[in-house]
Amino acid sequence: MLARRLKAFAKTLMPSIARKNLFEDLPRFLVAQAGIMFAVSLVTIQTGIFKGVIQSTAILIESSAADIWVGSENLAALEMTVPIPYDRLSQAQKVEGVDKAEALVMNGSLWRNALGNINHVRIFGFDPNGELFTPGTLTKGRLSDLEKPYSVLIDRRSFDKLKVGGWKQEVVALGGFETTVAGFTTDTQCAISSPFVFTSLENGNAYGTAKLPPEPLSGPQPAPLKLTTDDNIAYVLVRAKPGVDLNQLKHRLEQAMPYTRAYTKAEMAEKTRTYWERRTGIGFILGLGAGVGLIVGVVVVGQILYSSVSDHLKEFGTLKAIGASNLTIYSVIIEQSLWMAVMGYLPGMALCVGVRAWVLASQGLLISISVPTAVGVFGITVLMCISAAIFAIHKVNRVDPAIVFKA
Repeated sequence: MLARRLKAFAKTLMPSIARKNLFEDLPRFLVAQAGIMFAVSLVTIQTGIFKGVIQSTAILIESSAADIWVGSENLAALEMTVPIPYDRLSQAQKVEGVDKAEALVMNGSLWRNALGNINHVRIFGFDPNGELFTPGTLTKGRLSDLEKPYSVLIDRRSFDKLKVGGWKQEVVALGGFETTVAGFTTDTQCAISSPFVFTSLENGNAYGTAKLPPEPLSGPQPAPLKLTTDDNIAYVLVRAKPGVDLNQLKHRLEQAMPYTRAYTKAEMAEKTRTYWERRTGIGFILGLGAGVGLIVGVVVVGQILYSSVSDHLKEFGTLKAIGASNLTIYSVIIEQSLWMAVMGYLPGMALCVGVRAWVLASQGLLISISVPTAVGVFGITVLMCISAAIFAIHKVNRVDPAIVFKA
């Protein structure tokens, strides 16, 4: 009877002992929380950057009004493909089930501003009067301005890279031609790509086919020419007629256009994201940073809990002497670790939200922190702290109740 009462009494002490041990040494507690905050922030931000970067690679695809993207059979991602003949456009327009088809030109070139700074850019040429390709949200200028020779739009996120201002039209050199920045757009730029430049089909083709001179051309510039069957494009964007099965339409398009592959918008976006995620080192680098955060968190929390147990060995010995089971004593350490997880996670996640807002405003880089991500990081934090508690539990396993009676 006495033994049962002692065990019951010991169990009632468990919660108070856990909190007492946790908050007894405030500086040490704050050090532990700082370690957990660091781990939470690093894992969340690294994961958020990875997701944000991968999402941005397909932003142009997902914002388009095309149901199907047709490109080369060797296509790997939006920016990783080989050209196809321009006459693929007319072939696509004749396929049963196609409501509308438009061409998209994609080239790379060098940008030289008035100060002589150069930068590589990715040029997208499309039909300004078309309906299937959307160059983001216009903040200045009109799409019709792109019909003028050598006029372009750029994303606001590229201002710093391209060294342009956002308050007036500027004249720069692009592909050797004097070019006017006719407007600005947002929500187009891939975080890991060269700055995107948008223009008309004719301008885009001229930039891609012209040779790059050592200096910008001076004097009269040749007018951009209409595309012919001898020219190349990157994609044919297709809108299906209402009620048409997209899988069947994809098959008909591939049959009508040799050496091409057709993808629905969702498939094209997924293919592009998969390329950047699996065939580049981005995932490894960001994952390595998150792993370092976890290791730091486990080491800091484990050290704090181990020190706390060492400082209270007599208390644990007393509990064992009055009949407390090992499981009951372990619950004290586990409770300490859970308190540390929660109290480190909340400020850590608040810090991540603040960093996310600052980075988006200053750098235009999206750090994706979704609800599933936040829940997942919390689970990782709890697991991290409980894993660290194992080191302290190992110390308790060797506690001899006789320690209570030693001087």
